[in-house]
Amino acid sequence: MKKIAAYFLVFSFYYLLFPANGLAQTMTSHRQVVADGYDFWTYTAVDTASEPQPLILFLHGASLCGKNLERVRRYGPLHALQMGLEIPATIVAPQNPGGAWKPERLMHVLEWVKAHYPVDTNRIYVFGMSLGGYGTFDFVGTYPDKVAAAIAMCGGSQLRDFCGLNEVPLWIIHGTADRQVPISQSQRIINAMERCGSTNRMQFTKLQGSNHGAPARAFYLSSPYEWLLSHRLDTPLRPITPGYSITPTDLKKAYNHLRHGSGNIKIEKGDNSPMMEQEASEENTTETTYYTVRKGDTLEKIAKRHHTTVSKLCELNKMQRTSIIRPGQKLQVR
Repeated sequence: MKKIAAYFLVFSFYYLLFPANGLAQTMTSHRQVVADGYDFWTYTAVDTASEPQPLILFLHGASLCGKNLERVRRYGPLHALQMGLEIPATIVAPQNPGGAWKPERLMHVLEWVKAHYPVDTNRIYVFGMSLGGYGTFDFVGTYPDKVAAAIAMCGGSQLRDFCGLNEVPLWIIHGTADRQVPISQSQRIINAMERCGSTNRMQFTKLQGSNHGAPARAFYLSSPYEWLLSHRLDTPLRPITPGYSITPTDLKKAYNHLRHGSGNIKIEKGDNSPMMEQEASEENTTETTYYTVRKGDTLEKIAKRHHTTVSKLCELNKMQRTSIIRPGQKLQVR
C-alpha cells in the first residue's frame, strides 16, 4: 500500500514540474474503429512512446448509454480527471448503445487498444457501476485470466458460471438503500462464488444507508485506483491487497480534494458535440424507459433483460407479481 501511494506522490510531483514536456495527457475519441466493438474514449497519462502502462477499463451505467460519445464524460474516471484527479494509467471508456455489456465486444476494444497503445498486459483492470457493474462481473467472469483486479459497484450478473470470479482480486461495493439494483444482487453473486470454493480474493463493502447513485462518488477518490493498481496478473497466487475501505463519509467528501479544473488534458474528438461536465449521479440521471411486451415475455424475463427486479417492475407499474401481461402492453422498466 505504501509503495502504490508513493507512486501516486511521485506522479503528482512530476506532473507539477513538467506539465508540458514530461507528460502528454490526451483524451481521444474513437468511433467505428473496432468491428463488433464499441465506440470509446482513451486517456493517456504519459507519452505513448514510453514503457507499457497499466490500463483501466471503465464501464458506465444505463444513464450514459446512447450514440453520443460525449455522454461518457458526464461522470466516472474521465470526468474525475477533468476535475483534477490524477490517475497514473491509460483509461479506456467505451459507450454502450443500449442493452447489456457484451464481454466479447469489450475484448475486441481492448485488443485494438493493445495494438495501438503501450499496454502492460499484467495490469489490466475493470471498474464499473450499475449496468457497468453487471458488465464488470460478466467480463471478469468470462476472462479471469486477462484481468489483474476489478471493482464492481451496485451491479449484478448474467453469468451462468461464477467460478471465474474467484480467480480475480475483486472489490464489490453496494449501498444498503439501493432500490434500483438491490444489494441482494451482489449477495447472490457472492453466494454463487462461495459455492465455487474460497472467496479470499474478494472483499464486500456495504455502504450503510447509501442509495443507487451514491457509489458514483467513488470514481473521484484516489483509493479505488490505488487498490486496483496494487495488483498484477503475474503475482503468485494473486492475493487481494488488504487495508482499503470506502465509507459513506468518504463518498460525501469525494470532491473536496479535487482542483475542479481540466488541468493540462488535451481533448481530441471526432465531432462538434458540446462538452457535458456535471457531477452526475446514476440515480438522478437515469431516464424513464418503457418496454413493449412481446409474445412469450414474463416479468422475470423482462426484469433480467433490463437489469432490474420483478419487485421493481411491479412498483413502477403499480401491479402484482401475479398480474397478467399481454403482447403490446407498455411497461416502465426504469
